[in-house]
Amino acid sequence: MNIIENKSFDLERALYGSKNLAVRNCRFDGPADGESAFKECENITVSKCFFNLRYPFWHDNGLKLSDSEMTELCRAALWYSNNVDISDTKLHGIKALRECENVRLKSCDIVSPEFGWSVNKAEMIDCTAESEYFMLRSKELYFDNVEFKGKYSFQYIENSIFENCTFDTKDAFWHSKNITVRNSTIKGEYLAWYSENVTLEHCKIIGTQPLCYCKGLRLIECEMENTDLAFERSEVQASVTTPIVSVKNPLEGCICAPSVGEIIFDIDEAKGKVCCCKKNKTARA
Repeated sequence: MNIIENKSFDLERALYGSKNLAVRNCRFDGPADGESAFKECENITVSKCFFNLRYPFWHDNGLKLSDSEMTELCRAALWYSNNVDISDTKLHGIKALRECENVRLKSCDIVSPEFGWSVNKAEMIDCTAESEYFMLRSKELYFDNVEFKGKYSFQYIENSIFENCTFDTKDAFWHSKNITVRNSTIKGEYLAWYSENVTLEHCKIIGTQPLCYCKGLRLIECEMENTDLAFERSEVQASVTTPIVSVKNPLEGCICAPSVGEIIFDIDEAKGKVCCCKKNKTARA
């Protein structure tokens, strides 16, 4: 493997088409303002580098990136690439990851609007992230110990698992399919509307109007806090360990909780059951 160390690059396509290359302690920055430094590369290892230019990694196969920094000016950093391993790196440019496959991120700090669109087979471990429209239309995700803050996350994703995570996010998991979330906290408004086959296991759910218009929804021993007008028009089986503020018009299934402040059935289609310790004349047993 060829090695490049302690250099600075600012020309267009500075290392275009490189193969079997290790790049260490280099800067991609300068007055020439060139983009696409590593386009069409294969088997590249990059460590302790600084990126302040656009589109550095496009159409790459086999990339290991570690201990590096991508600034706000390093936009659209990784697109159309496969077999990518990123660790201990700051990804702070907009649209940092898109249309990639087989991606692993560990101990990264992500501040990137529109991050992770249309990614297939991605693993994220011990990371923090701040974004809008995070992971849109991605498939086969596995997240463990990820702390996320932002809006409109995980929309239209499929076949994914999340464990030990904390999400502070609005409109999360809309239109998602075949999702499992375990031992996690999800705070925000309008959680998982229009989703299909979502399972929440030992999770804490915080915020108004969660889990509406869902099909195949399951809650297993979950906590709910400040959750009013929950489960509207959903097909749901739910075991909840804390009181629910209100439940509205579940279409099918059964919701079990210690108590429900208000149970609303005002449409004929709502055939779901609500079982709670505190009797309510509007409950359907």
